[in-house]
Amino acid sequence: MLIIDAHLDLSMNALQWNRDILLSAYTIRTQEQRTSGKGRAQGTVALPEMRQGRIALSVATLIARSTGRTAPHIDFHSPTQAYGMAHGQLAYYRALEKAGHIRLIVDKAALDAHMAEWQSWDAAHPADLTLEEAAETPPLGFVISMEGADPIQQPDELEEWYAAGLRLLGPTHYGPGRYAGGTATELGLTALGAPLLREMERLGVLLDLTHLSDQAFWEALDHYNGLVLASHNNCRALVPHQRQFSDPQLNAIFARDGVIGAAFDTWMLHPGWVVDQSRNAGITMEKVVDHIDHICQLAGNSRHVAIGTDLDGGYGREQSPEDLDTIADLQKLQPMLARRGYSADDIAAILHGNWLRLLRQAWSQ
Repeated sequence: MLIIDAHLDLSMNALQWNRDILLSAYTIRTQEQRTSGKGRAQGTVALPEMRQGRIALSVATLIARSTGRTAPHIDFHSPTQAYGMAHGQLAYYRALEKAGHIRLIVDKAALDAHMAEWQSWDAAHPADLTLEEAAETPPLGFVISMEGADPIQQPDELEEWYAAGLRLLGPTHYGPGRYAGGTATELGLTALGAPLLREMERLGVLLDLTHLSDQAFWEALDHYNGLVLASHNNCRALVPHQRQFSDPQLNAIFARDGVIGAAFDTWMLHPGWVVDQSRNAGITMEKVVDHIDHICQLAGNSRHVAIGTDLDGGYGREQSPEDLDTIADLQKLQPMLARRGYSADDIAAILHGNWLRLLRQAWSQ
């Protein structure tokens, strides 16, 4: 079955982590055997494995912060530097497109044509593909998102980014952002936040609520009347943490006919898991299905949950479910969901249909 993954930091891995994602994840691991640092030699995502796993479409991010934090590779001293880095990441995606590896999808017509080609290819090929066989798939489809709006120097600059291909935007990331309070803060929108949200609504840029603080979450919904999503987010009811969304927040997304993408970071899957200390032993993709199921039970249907893995989002296999070797293993979700009683239509909605519906709805307006 075709899969849509709504959150992959592909350009960050390629540029800031110096990974050639045209190579297999296994080759990249071998290249990094002597490279120190979190997640090195543990990567799970590269274009060959995405093809093998039938990840026909993904939301590919731009990320560069400029708010005084010091995380390597993504923090910069000024908005102008963040602007330059994010444009460099976008240029990388353009280079992949020019070489024929991917397509940048910016409207409904392109989306429908792309998915039709993949569906035709999928129907003609066996379920289990080798990496060699997967090399013959159609180009991968990318929808461009920005995780944290720091590279947008002023709200009226958003139109420039939209013209360049940006279609989804999360106003903040970890900590205090230039536009809104993020994860681990109790800050709402900044003075720049409401004008940015107005520009997003005017242009039709989808609001990604992921990483907003509780205060900023509710304020953003007050200022933005368009379609919303949470690209990579899990359930606070299962793993208590401010990074996760509470049931009232999930219900607010349902009320907007939005979609939540289940994330695969192990600390978001299992309560008490401590980054850089705990091991992933015993934490499988069934934990992801637990979060998917909670959203479905809360909503009363399978319309509002999908996949947003965040694989290789600054970590690797050591902080992913133990039964996931590469992103191609997302196909294991099909039988897991079926064993929980989900129908074929439900599974199709979760694995790709719900994201398709949201994008088609956004791009039909």
